[in-house]
Amino acid sequence: MTEVSEEEFLKKLLDVVYKLSNIAKTQSYRLKTKWDDYLKPLNKEPHYIRQISLNKQEFLNEITYRIDVLKNVEQAIVDGFYTIKSILQILYESYFESELFKADFLPDDQLILKYLVAKKILGDLIQYNAMDHGSVPIKYNIIARNYTLIKLKGQTDEEILSTLKRLNINDVGTTELTKLMQEIRSDGIIYITKKNNKNVYVIKKELELSKEGDAKYKKLLAPIVDWPTGFWRSFYNVRELNVSLDEDCKHRDFLMLVLTKTATQGYTPAHYVFKNLIKYYEKIKEEAN
Repeated sequence: MTEVSEEEFLKKLLDVVYKLSNIAKTQSYRLKTKWDDYLKPLNKEPHYIRQISLNKQEFLNEITYRIDVLKNVEQAIVDGFYTIKSILQILYESYFESELFKADFLPDDQLILKYLVAKKILGDLIQYNAMDHGSVPIKYNIIARNYTLIKLKGQTDEEILSTLKRLNINDVGTTELTKLMQEIRSDGIIYITKKNNKNVYVIKKELELSKEGDAKYKKLLAPIVDWPTGFWRSFYNVRELNVSLDEDCKHRDFLMLVLTKTATQGYTPAHYVFKNLIKYYEKIKEEAN
């Protein structure tokens, strides 16, 4: 890994902030446009990501301005989490009960969509799912995280509970899980067999829409359902900051420790990095005074 100077690092940081500023702008606009195209009749809107104003020259030259921008980036990172959370909440608390949904999709497709949307958002965003498992009813979450394994070889209560624990879902025990799996069976998604006196859950109905339902889904709902994954993978990726700093960099050990987190993509490392970059530049400012 090539070493960079403190000045070179600042320019890399500016590039990353500029990138995030553009992503926040374009992705917020894209979400609002797609939302208004279809879900405006619900009279509910998701949480939107704040804009990140940036004057490049001031960022490089004025440490107070730089700190303010970094604080804005940190807040935008948090906004992203709440945007995804609000999308899920509106879909599961309002849209799936709405006349709009019932008019656009046949009953069989309505049932599948509640599982399919959870699978596409929570199934793709494991880190997000570990942070938020209250926005989607737990039975849909169970299928979202276990669908592939249930489909491939079946799953026992113990195996599903183990998966839930990895998502920090610790308040579901065997009794409640059995009840939830019975509900999923009633929906026709799984069937239950026995092996060594244990329940084994097997996929009965794949999460596939009718031809008409699939066409409507792709046109109406998919742009909104696909948004969280696309946003997460672009906005929470700051790997450009995964650099080594030369020996002359102030507080090098602290900054190097912070920057190691940039090697991993996702909300938690991105938030950690910017929270600590704010601390770093506040320390530099304090010492300069």
